[in-house]
Amino acid sequence: MLDEAVIQRTLGAALRTGGEWAEIFVEDKRSSSAVLDDGKVEELTSGRDRGAGIRVVVGETTGFAHTADLSEDGLRTAAEAAAAAARGGSGGTRVADLSRHTAPRPNEVGVAPEDVAKATKVELLTRADRVARDQGSAITQVMARYGDSRRKILIANSDGLLTGDDQVKTLFSVSCVAFGDTGMQTGRESVGHTIGFELFDQYDVEDLARRAAERALTKLHAKPAPSGTLPVVIGKGGGGVLFHEACGHGLEADLVGKSASAFKGKVGEQVASPLITLVDDGTIAGEWGCFAVDDEGRPAQRNTLIEDGVLTDYMWDHLRARKEGRESSGNGRRQSYQHLPMVRMTNTVITNGDTDPDDIVAGTDKGVYVAQLGGGQVNTATGDFVFGMTEAYLIEGGRITDPIREGNLIGNGPEVLTRIDALGNDFAMGSPGMCGKDGQGVPVGDGVPTLRVTALTVGGTAA
Repeated sequence: MLDEAVIQRTLGAALRTGGEWAEIFVEDKRSSSAVLDDGKVEELTSGRDRGAGIRVVVGETTGFAHTADLSEDGLRTAAEAAAAAARGGSGGTRVADLSRHTAPRPNEVGVAPEDVAKATKVELLTRADRVARDQGSAITQVMARYGDSRRKILIANSDGLLTGDDQVKTLFSVSCVAFGDTGMQTGRESVGHTIGFELFDQYDVEDLARRAAERALTKLHAKPAPSGTLPVVIGKGGGGVLFHEACGHGLEADLVGKSASAFKGKVGEQVASPLITLVDDGTIAGEWGCFAVDDEGRPAQRNTLIEDGVLTDYMWDHLRARKEGRESSGNGRRQSYQHLPMVRMTNTVITNGDTDPDDIVAGTDKGVYVAQLGGGQVNTATGDFVFGMTEAYLIEGGRITDPIREGNLIGNGPEVLTRIDALGNDFAMGSPGMCGKDGQGVPVGDGVPTLRVTALTVGGTAA
């Protein structure tokens, strides 16, 4: 993406004014999307974003500048601006002796999405729209969305690192609205992987559309959710977002360092049920949060955060790891070249247990079964959370019975970890997500097997 000699001179300019460490991050990202809303193509877009971000560190101070001008003059100007922000000039010259590093890609791309005609992509949307509407006259609105991106990055720093990655992602989603006596109800299905257009050899858009419509139709006959403290069984895949938000963020080293984490100072302590092993893994082939190297050039890692209930480590980026005299865990990520990297999750999962999921339900006399969670709010300092239930059912006499609606799960992340008394053997990843933090969004994945929490507050409307 850039000539090595230009990279060296740019890093030299960043260090010339007394910088202790410097980094250049170059990004070239192409993306396209198409949206079909109520049978009409409402959006068909493509774009390209290309530029570099330059970071200079002096002591505890970081200077940062970014530019869309990738000429040597443009890069030098940005490097000097970043250095000036870190500290005024003290003269001298340092040259980074670059050594190219490669990391294995977690998967290969079969069909580059940019090589697929737009008409072929739109045809996927029209098929999904038709099948969703065929599920019943109560389906009044359908929106189908397709998206793909290709992101090439290069990272070089004054430690001599020179590396890069080529990340291709493909996404498809269907949202349906059904109208009946209980008003409007919604259903959604989505799939996304870090692969090419071969995604649609693995997934049938008609099946996705059918499931989204059925979810909306089922909720037309749902009962109001109960209120009170009940056992809650969370189904495979669909509940991973709860642990991502309520627990994962609290294990990011920058939040720990700011005392904004309920897990601060608890490494080596029992913080969860002995059944629980929580892993953040950027190496899971094809998953939404996977990559070859993070946005600081560190190869993706599988990091065990909690093992058999004991907190073993946090997630780290380069600067926080450097301060502690250790290596980054491969969790330095940024939204684009215009942003500074920070500690972020990749694919955060609770690993398999050994219990049949049917036995978990059968062993629950009265409670709630959550097949899919929606959005929520979390206070990372305390772990308190509220999540909406987008698909949930009553459990009565050890059986899943009526669907419920209009309910929230309310609890505390660290407490939930200690209250898990059953863990299934049916692990699955959930839907692809974009995780927001400090104004930046990055693609992430999460997954869980079926599990039971002995007591959670369900905020419903049933009397």
